[in-house]
Amino acid sequence: MLQFSKYQGLGNDFLMVDGRADGADDSLGLTDERVQRLCDRRFGVGADGVILALPPQRGGELRMRIFNADGTEPEMCGNGIRCLARFLADSDGDPAGRSWQIETLAGTIVPSLEADGTIRVDMGPPLLQPAQVPTTLALGEAGIPQGELEVHGERFAVGAAGMGNPHVVIPVESVAAIDLDRLGPALELHPAFPAKVNVHFVEVVSPEHLVMRVWERGAGPTLACGTGACATLAVCHRLGLAARSARLDLPGGPLWIDWDSTSDHLFMTGPAEAVFDAVITPQLWGEDALPASAPAMEPHQPLEPRQALDIDCATACVNGCVRPEACASAEARAQVDALLRGRSLDDLVALATQSLEARTRARFARDTGLDG
Repeated sequence: MLQFSKYQGLGNDFLMVDGRADGADDSLGLTDERVQRLCDRRFGVGADGVILALPPQRGGELRMRIFNADGTEPEMCGNGIRCLARFLADSDGDPAGRSWQIETLAGTIVPSLEADGTIRVDMGPPLLQPAQVPTTLALGEAGIPQGELEVHGERFAVGAAGMGNPHVVIPVESVAAIDLDRLGPALELHPAFPAKVNVHFVEVVSPEHLVMRVWERGAGPTLACGTGACATLAVCHRLGLAARSARLDLPGGPLWIDWDSTSDHLFMTGPAEAVFDAVITPQLWGEDALPASAPAMEPHQPLEPRQALDIDCATACVNGCVRPEACASAEARAQVDALLRGRSLDDLVALATQSLEARTRARFARDTGLDG
């Protein structure tokens, strides 16, 4: 059974799974089919993606893997990493000022928890060379990949940028007039972008105020895109349409993007909020329920204390057990297996519910100042 929490950032919603203590399975059992099933808004939980918090591999504090609703794995997600940071703070009871070194496929990203509860993320520098995006668009006079793209008989002047994932930015007079459902898929799959692309139409209200609509690669129309907002500001600034700092309004709400001239890093600030905590049923996960004949244990019978391990399985065994003849974590796994086999499905759900309820109450008390 999979325990998860649902978080959203400006309406871009994710299922968060904490696998920091589990180094045996880099995907925590997720497959394309399971991701699609979980993210289905009618037959599953409903989400734009699934995010895993995993043990680090390159010296960071933890590692983030994200799967789009279609099961594909993007390099990074700005809204997703804000949600992950808030999830970590809620799970661990971290105060304002806490920051995390999070490994992603786009490099190490550093979010921090602000005093007002928002998350500020150092997104690093934009990637403005065509090969970095990647795109076949040529480097233009503005110092970004530029050109014209034609889809469905319409031509658009575009600019592109990478944030560890590819983005195309299209300035228009009115984003409301854009047929996103028709143009988005065609632009996502345009041959100018060999790895496909996230699509952003942008309307310039003023140099400090932009309005966006988003078609995300692998997810379709979404209410917000953090990496897209960063790429949009970078492209619009290079085109002379925007200042280095601006508010970007997305369908789900505003993000504040600042392109620091000294470090060349983009900083994104915005909200991330918990929605609920829950447990996936075995049927939705795609496994048979535990047999009804399994003997029940006493509701609160504890596991034996876990012994100190002389091998850190979260790192040493990332590619497979290095000591199968005497696995250091075999006893602990055997205890977990005994727990699962020795309890009925109802017992397991009850225990998970009690744990989730306690966590939710603790988070509420901290956020409202009722914890003293």
